[in-house]
Amino acid sequence: MNIYQAVTMNENDKVAVALKNVEKNSTVELMHKNEMIKVVLLDDIDFGHKFSIVPIKKGEKILKYGEVIGAATRDIEVGEHVHVHNLEGTRGRGDQVG
Repeated sequence: MNIYQAVTMNENDKVAVALKNVEKNSTVELMHKNEMIKVVLLDDIDFGHKFSIVPIKKGEKILKYGEVIGAATRDIEVGEHVHVHNLEGTRGRGDQVG
Protein backbone atom coordinates (compact mmCIF):
# COMPACT_ATOMS: atom_id res chain seq x y z
CA MET A 1 0.00 0.00 0.00
CA ASN A 2 1.37 3.40 -0.98
CA ILE A 3 0.96 6.33 1.42
CA TYR A 4 0.78 9.76 -0.21
CA GLN A 5 0.82 13.20 1.32
CA ALA A 6 -1.60 16.12 1.13
CA VAL A 7 -2.08 19.36 3.01
CA THR A 8 -4.69 21.37 4.84
CA MET A 9 -3.94 24.80 6.27
CA ASN A 10 -6.77 25.34 8.73
CA GLU A 11 -8.53 23.08 11.25
CA ASN A 12 -11.88 24.02 9.68
CA ASP A 13 -10.88 22.85 6.18
CA LYS A 14 -13.20 20.28 4.64
CA VAL A 15 -10.86 19.50 1.77
CA ALA A 16 -7.16 18.74 1.41
CA VAL A 17 -4.88 19.45 -1.53
CA ALA A 18 -2.85 16.66 -3.14
CA LEU A 19 0.90 17.30 -3.25
CA LYS A 20 1.32 14.96 -6.25
CA ASN A 21 -0.87 12.99 -8.64
CA VAL A 22 -2.58 10.22 -6.69
CA GLU A 23 -4.53 7.29 -8.10
CA LYS A 24 -7.99 6.18 -7.07
CA ASN A 25 -8.00 3.71 -4.14
CA SER A 26 -4.69 5.11 -2.82
CA THR A 27 -4.38 6.09 0.83
CA VAL A 28 -3.45 9.69 1.58
CA GLU A 29 -2.03 10.56 5.00
CA LEU A 30 -2.17 14.10 6.37
CA MET A 31 -2.35 16.14 9.54
CA HIS A 32 -5.76 17.59 10.37
CA LYS A 33 -6.82 19.08 13.70
CA ASN A 34 -3.48 17.96 15.19
CA GLU A 35 -4.14 14.34 14.24
CA MET A 36 -2.70 12.17 11.50
CA ILE A 37 -5.61 10.99 9.37
CA LYS A 38 -5.76 8.59 6.43
CA VAL A 39 -8.18 8.99 3.54
CA VAL A 40 -8.78 6.42 0.81
CA LEU A 41 -9.39 8.25 -2.46
CA LEU A 42 -12.53 7.47 -4.43
CA ASP A 43 -11.19 9.20 -7.57
CA ASP A 44 -7.89 9.97 -9.26
CA ILE A 45 -6.62 13.28 -7.82
CA ASP A 46 -4.18 15.41 -9.81
CA PHE A 47 -1.45 17.48 -8.16
CA GLY A 48 -2.98 20.63 -6.64
CA HIS A 49 -6.55 19.31 -6.77
CA LYS A 50 -8.84 18.95 -3.78
CA PHE A 51 -10.50 15.97 -2.14
CA SER A 52 -12.91 15.76 0.75
CA ILE A 53 -11.60 14.82 4.19
CA VAL A 54 -15.05 14.97 5.83
CA PRO A 55 -18.54 14.20 4.52
CA ILE A 56 -20.02 17.32 2.90
CA LYS A 57 -23.78 17.74 2.44
CA LYS A 58 -25.44 19.34 -0.57
CA GLY A 59 -25.54 23.12 -0.09
CA GLU A 60 -22.87 23.08 2.63
CA LYS A 61 -20.04 25.61 2.40
CA ILE A 62 -16.68 24.12 1.45
CA LEU A 63 -13.60 25.49 3.19
CA LYS A 64 -10.04 25.34 1.82
CA TYR A 65 -7.17 27.08 3.64
CA GLY A 66 -9.78 28.37 6.10
CA GLU A 67 -11.72 30.23 3.39
CA VAL A 68 -15.07 29.46 1.81
CA ILE A 69 -14.44 28.47 -1.81
CA GLY A 70 -18.00 27.51 -2.70
CA ALA A 71 -20.92 25.27 -1.88
CA ALA A 72 -21.51 21.60 -2.59
CA THR A 73 -23.95 20.98 -5.44
CA ARG A 74 -24.55 17.45 -4.10
CA ASP A 75 -23.45 15.28 -1.18
CA ILE A 76 -19.70 14.60 -1.30
CA GLU A 77 -18.12 11.55 0.32
CA VAL A 78 -14.80 11.42 2.15
CA GLY A 79 -12.06 10.80 -0.41
CA GLU A 80 -14.02 12.20 -3.34
CA HIS A 81 -12.55 14.71 -5.81
CA VAL A 82 -13.95 18.20 -5.12
CA HIS A 83 -14.08 20.27 -8.30
CA VAL A 84 -16.53 21.92 -10.72
CA HIS A 85 -18.68 18.76 -10.99
CA ASN A 86 -19.74 18.99 -7.32
CA LEU A 87 -18.73 22.53 -6.24
CA GLU A 88 -20.35 25.82 -7.14
CA GLY A 89 -18.05 28.78 -6.64
CA THR A 90 -19.43 31.64 -4.54
CA ARG A 91 -16.45 34.02 -4.59
CA GLY A 92 -17.06 37.29 -6.38
CA ARG A 93 -20.79 36.69 -6.76
CA GLY A 94 -23.07 39.43 -5.54
CA ASP A 95 -25.88 36.96 -4.92
CA GLN A 96 -23.71 34.71 -2.72
CA VAL A 97 -22.12 35.87 0.51
CA GLY A 98 -19.24 34.02 2.22
